[in-house]
Amino acid sequence: MGKKKKSVKKGKKPHKNKPTSKKYAKYTISGDKVTRKQFCPRCGAGVFLMESQGRLYCGKCHYSEFNKK
Repeated sequence: MGKKKKSVKKGKKPHKNKPTSKKYAKYTISGDKVTRKQFCPRCGAGVFLMESQGRLYCGKCHYSEFNKK
């Protein structure tokens, strides 16, 4: 006689809470106005500039802006 196989239960998985997207940290609300951090001047609104190593960088069009010391 062979070994008996274990039965694996199938069904719905338990719900896991996901962390909030970090894109909302780019915006600030003051009164009725929504202000934003740095957008790319070439790509326009909706494309953010990344802050890294003392510069601002756009991953879409590769635009760079260096911070002055």
